[in-house]
Amino acid sequence: MSKASKIVTISVCALALTTAAGWPLYVSPKIDEPRVADAVVVLGGAHDGREEVGLDLVRRGYAPRIIFSNPYRDNDKKMQSICGGSFDFPVDCFVPSPSTTEGEGLEIDRLARLNGWKTVIVVTFVPHISRARFIISRCYSGELLMVASRPDLSIGAWAYNYVYQTAGYLRNLRAGC
Repeated sequence: MSKASKIVTISVCALALTTAAGWPLYVSPKIDEPRVADAVVVLGGAHDGREEVGLDLVRRGYAPRIIFSNPYRDNDKKMQSICGGSFDFPVDCFVPSPSTTEGEGLEIDRLARLNGWKTVIVVTFVPHISRARFIISRCYSGELLMVASRPDLSIGAWAYNYVYQTAGYLRNLRAGC
């Protein structure tokens, strides 16, 4: 086997192993069936349909209120329309501190303790579900239901998310919350 063939074979095997290892975390994670909860919390990130999923859950009666993480501050028109919007149910927004999933987990825990919540539905998108569950469950001790938006992602977006979410896992291996 030539040197070039060995490099190609090793590269293909490494790609296949990486894809297989990440599949249950990023492509096909455990996503919970929604059920009645005290609140829906939508995590910040790309506007990939998660806001609509969260609003739909409240409209369908899964929770009486919704809370949006708004790490975008005043620069985001979508969040301005949601946080300043008029709904038939309570809508609140918060700026996570730090502006990370851990900051969101800290705020979920604070709000749950303040309001006596026992069950929270958290909405994010599929590649973030496992890492968000890992981080938030270290911050919040109540029942955590993870629900996902399912945007159509390109191969490049999936590859980016494999790298981004893996780096996020590595960053959060240290004790947090």
